[in-house]
Amino acid sequence: MTLTVRLPLRVEEELARYCVARRITKSEAVKQALARLLAEDAARPSPYELGKGGFGSDRTPDRNVARDTKRLLRERFRGKSAR
Repeated sequence: MTLTVRLPLRVEEELARYCVARRITKSEAVKQALARLLAEDAARPSPYELGKGGFGSDRTPDRNVARDTKRLLRERFRGKSAR
């Protein structure tokens, strides 16, 4: 696949120096950078994965989350920060 990207002059110059120092082509350097970027993003948990432990976990005695939301959140997050 061919992709054309316009780079600011400063970035183009830095890329050229990087490629000369490592003896690789600009295309190879960009491929490596994109592969790293995409791998990092894939390893990062989604917002759902970060919060799924708290979904549906109403443990109040009367199960009235709507009325006690602020208090429950305060208790939940204070408990986490104390760990």
